[in-house]
This record gives sequence, structure tokens and C-alpha cells, in this order.
Amino acid sequence: MCVGCRVRAARADLLRVVAVEGVLLPDPGKRLPGRGAWLHHDLGCLEQAIRRRVFSRALRLGAAPDTSGLLRYLRDSTV
Repeated sequence: MCVGCRVRAARADLLRVVAVEGVLLPDPGKRLPGRGAWLHHDLGCLEQAIRRRVFSRALRLGAAPDTSGLLRYLRDSTV
């Protein structure tokens, strides 16, 4: 399920996201260790997730993570 729009989708259609030292990283190979959250390859879904502060809960983080790297990744991959 996408944490942004809350729509169920096949695992192949979603991007796994992990937090490493408070920074969200995309995991396109779905192999990085740790707890992951799933997100559509869509800036709108990322913006919804950020606005709703979903990543802190989904990844069990104490503070809001840095999303700039993930935002840049999605922006570059959609061009």
C-alpha cells in the first residue's frame, strides 16, 4: 500500500523507501536493510506523505526525516 495515497498496488509498482540516519533513501532494488515504507513513483504521493507526516510513523522514527534526497530522486526519475 502506498503511504501517500493509501491505494493498494502491486509491489512492482511501488518504490520502497528506507531511512538511514534520518535521511529517506529510495530502495529501487528492494534490498536495503531495515524497515521500509512503500510509495508510488509519483511526486503527488510523496507530497501527501510529507504533508501527513507518514514517514515518521511508518518507519518508526523519532523525528521527521530529511526527504530532500527522495524528492530529488523522484523528480529526476519522472523526467
